[in-house]
Amino acid sequence: MLYFLPTLIIYPFNVVTQILNLMFWASLIIITGLIKLIIPYAPARHALTRLMNLYLSGFGKGCFWLLSLTNRLEWDIKIDGQLHKDGWYLIMANHLSWLDIMLLADFCSGRIPAPKFFIKQELIWMPFVGLGAWAMDMPFMKRYSSEFIAKHPHLKGKDIDTTRKACEKFRDIPTTMVNFVEGTRYSESKLKRRPSPFKHLMPPKAGGVAFTLATMGELFSNVLDITIAFPDNPGKIMHQALLGKLRRVVLDVKVMPVDSSMVGDYFNDDEFRQQFQGWLNQNWIQKDALLTSIKQG
Repeated sequence: MLYFLPTLIIYPFNVVTQILNLMFWASLIIITGLIKLIIPYAPARHALTRLMNLYLSGFGKGCFWLLSLTNRLEWDIKIDGQLHKDGWYLIMANHLSWLDIMLLADFCSGRIPAPKFFIKQELIWMPFVGLGAWAMDMPFMKRYSSEFIAKHPHLKGKDIDTTRKACEKFRDIPTTMVNFVEGTRYSESKLKRRPSPFKHLMPPKAGGVAFTLATMGELFSNVLDITIAFPDNPGKIMHQALLGKLRRVVLDVKVMPVDSSMVGDYFNDDEFRQQFQGWLNQNWIQKDALLTSIKQG
């Protein structure tokens, strides 16, 4: 291993190898996606989709294999329940770093179908990332402020329409949908600007989760409540990983059944909306307590 190397060498080594890893797998995904675009036969398109899912898993595994060369990684993965490779899953996770995406891609590999992420609209212009996400039919979300919606009411619910269209594409092949429920990466500075009742989490956004469950609820095998933590690395996680200072990686996975209480008309049924928000907030209270325990332990 390369732990003995100075930071002056480790940092550029990690930056270059991570970029090469991204370019390699994203190029395969983009090329396969373009081939899929011109093929009219559904069975062939499904086969290419499965191939691209393998590429995404390779990207996640490659990322952490490369990081393991320069970081003394200690893995702590706990799974409360059974997982299957041919099921449909909805992941609800907290969000700390860009590294979360690679971490979940690595976690899903060999356990459950490859993950599909809701991507910020701005990332479509990011080299390799934008085209790769497009090729894999990942939904691009554009967030609007309440003030902007007030001036442009026709855009209200646009992100929900994007969610609906994405869910329709994922009904044919076992898929894992990932929702970073906070809608943004957690940081102490954001917590100061946007008050939260939680110590280690931003407030959860219920609408996207509820709509995904309403659209695909009958398909989902389970909801996976995943808690991500890097307890020995407060601050900018990705930066510390590139410096070779990433240590403990914690994934706590709670496998939950999908029942009728999770599925309903979130936008038109006031009673269901309040009940769903209460359920999600209760999960977030438990997640916050778990993060406190992990950081203390």
